[in-house]
Amino acid sequence: MKPVKEGKVREIYDNGDSLIMVATDRISCFDVILNNTVTKKGTVLTQMSKFWFDFTKDIIPNHMISADVKDMPEFFQKPEFDGNSMMCKKLNMLPVECIVRGYITGSGWASYVKDGTVCGIKLPEGLKESEKLPEPIYTPSTKAEIGDHDENISYEQSVEYLEARFPGKGEEYASKLRDYTIAIYKKCAEYAAGRGIIIADTKFEFGLNEDGDIIIGDEMLTPDSSRFWPADGYEAGHSQPSFDKQFARDYLKANPDCNWTLPQEIVDKTIDKYLQAYELLTGSKLQ
Repeated sequence: MKPVKEGKVREIYDNGDSLIMVATDRISCFDVILNNTVTKKGTVLTQMSKFWFDFTKDIIPNHMISADVKDMPEFFQKPEFDGNSMMCKKLNMLPVECIVRGYITGSGWASYVKDGTVCGIKLPEGLKESEKLPEPIYTPSTKAEIGDHDENISYEQSVEYLEARFPGKGEEYASKLRDYTIAIYKKCAEYAAGRGIIIADTKFEFGLNEDGDIIIGDEMLTPDSSRFWPADGYEAGHSQPSFDKQFARDYLKANPDCNWTLPQEIVDKTIDKYLQAYELLTGSKLQ
């Protein structure tokens, strides 16, 4: 079998009435696929998504059918697919990345320093870097093809963007995406805080099932799609250590001529952080 679609990190196979999504051990930063692979990273992404899909199914249904390769065609019953593969319902994906920010950091902080706004949303004066926002904010972006950058858009622009693609449904879909995104974030951020992790921000992707209902797809609250910070030692006023690709991002920024290749030490630190986040959040070791 050959993938019908390859993303920066995922490969998608057509399984007739379902899809099989395989999270590879590739790593991407700044929308570029690096030359390294990070062993077990794909398994962390898939198993963490499975955990959160189960945790949030009272808010919104999800696309997961099974994460057990025994339920998949024989081609996938091999060690390289075990743990990092998920059989999913086919969806008509909505072309908006649904970003929610509970804390001000990263590009949001840079924008706030410049003009007091994040993605066009005016925020209170006097916020410090990494400070918790009074309420989570929804800052959607367009979904870019590989090699392009996602583009931040306002909520109003997301209505127009969806209306152009789904006539008569722009307002309905845009408002549901916003409301689901914030509801999921609030529930999961509260849970994670009790396990010692701050979810600073994250992004979700949604699609339509065969009945035209919105359900959540792609990955969910992984270190690839989210900023996880340790609650222990958290203090606003500076950037925070994190359980994600920050080691890789920091190295690339400091070494612009590294040709998108990380030293093994940075790769090892990255997977250690992924595993630590998985164990804290799920309460179990990765199998």
